[in-house]
Amino acid sequence: MTGRHPINIGMQQHVIESNEPWGLGLDQKLLPEYFREAGYRTRLVGKWHLGFFRQAYTPTRRGFESHFGYIGPYIDYWDHSLQMSNTSTRGLDMRRNLEVDYSVNGSYATDLFNGEAVRLIQEHDQKKPLLLVLTHLAPHTGNEDDPMQAPAEEVEKFDYIKDGKRRVLAAMISKVDEGVGQIMQALKERDMLDNSIVLFYADNGAPTVGIHSNAGSNFPLKGQKYSPWEGAVRTVAAIWSPLLNLTGGRVSNQWIHVSDWLPTLAHAARIEGIPIGSDIDGRNQWEALKNPAISVRNVVMNNIDELHHYSSYSRNGWKYVNGTSWEGKFDSWMGELDEEDELSEEEYVVMLAGSVVGRMMPLDLDHVARLRREAAVECGDLSEAKDCKPMESACLFNLLDDPCERNNVASENLDILEELREEVEQYRQMAVEPRNKPADSRADPGFYNNTWTWWLDEIDSRSNMYLFPVLIIVISIVMIALIILITRPFK
Repeated sequence: MTGRHPINIGMQQHVIESNEPWGLGLDQKLLPEYFREAGYRTRLVGKWHLGFFRQAYTPTRRGFESHFGYIGPYIDYWDHSLQMSNTSTRGLDMRRNLEVDYSVNGSYATDLFNGEAVRLIQEHDQKKPLLLVLTHLAPHTGNEDDPMQAPAEEVEKFDYIKDGKRRVLAAMISKVDEGVGQIMQALKERDMLDNSIVLFYADNGAPTVGIHSNAGSNFPLKGQKYSPWEGAVRTVAAIWSPLLNLTGGRVSNQWIHVSDWLPTLAHAARIEGIPIGSDIDGRNQWEALKNPAISVRNVVMNNIDELHHYSSYSRNGWKYVNGTSWEGKFDSWMGELDEEDELSEEEYVVMLAGSVVGRMMPLDLDHVARLRREAAVECGDLSEAKDCKPMESACLFNLLDDPCERNNVASENLDILEELREEVEQYRQMAVEPRNKPADSRADPGFYNNTWTWWLDEIDSRSNMYLFPVLIIVISIVMIALIILITRPFK
């Protein structure tokens, strides 16, 4: 949303819990604000999670013309409630713009968000361009008492998967996939495809185990969400557009950081005035997406986390890791799959050809299969890994040869290790103080008709409601005193 790296805007530690009074700084200009100023209709569907303790931090106050979805970290897929561990009640978190939406209770969240995105496309006035941001709940888990949720008939489609949790996960992702087809179909029906850019990407690696675990797999990459390893930060992305002038598509191995999307999409939309910050902030990747010979980014700062005491940083293919998270619980390769649960290449291309997008667009299935093979990460025998103990000493990896971080080569490359350590220290010194705030018991949805809301505004409003009569009384007493003083004779 900002084109800035989290450590440069104070967002580098833990995510915003729904009862914490903080959010993305109001001094930051967001992607929808740039696009709205350029004449775009700006729509958000789904998750926000950038703060709501005051209404000023919510989507329609930060550049989005409309928002349908939830403002916190996650919700139940069916009743759209959120239960925090330190609040007394579950609170509803589903809104249409600023109003709580009770009407959709019982509807599956993924279907709701897909349907809303399609509706916005179908009703869009094409005299203006459109920025549509769809941030799905799926496949994030819901509340701890029922984390994995999908329609029963969707789960049944994956009965060949032995692991029950992964079967539900597949169904959750399948509903997202269904929406991709619906959205592409809607764009085609409105004759909007030829002038559209469609970007699809994951925000982090799957949590295979631990908090919010959904049985997702990052294998053979090391680690998972909440860790400094590639399994946490190297995610899947696809971009499609006739404006890229690519025949048949390609697999890109160029580095792209999430902060790059704002300047990249703004450039494609001919929007100027996007500020360029430090080397770790956003870079315009549009020409690099067209041409594999162009390299825009050679530095990726994963994070400097003072809360968990680790740093993870890459430059020119070398990766430096010092310290780790959660006492090393995620410092291994996890989530290896049973081959019997996976579709063969032949089965995959047949299913793709029968999908909405497959029927809608001409596909060279041999080329699709070749792209899949090129995108696969191969790492060899993980049992031969050279030990890395990041809580004892910093580790160094050559990601170009070793994307799975098997071989710690710090001892053979002490000069490179020291260079990266110094660079990390420089970024540490420049980092903005984290914005995180402790939980506020006054946020409890039990105080607000069992809904999550901008509680500090509500508290201020109630205070003003009681303050006004008090002011009237005080003013009345002062006026009476003045009248008495004026009417009394002087001695």
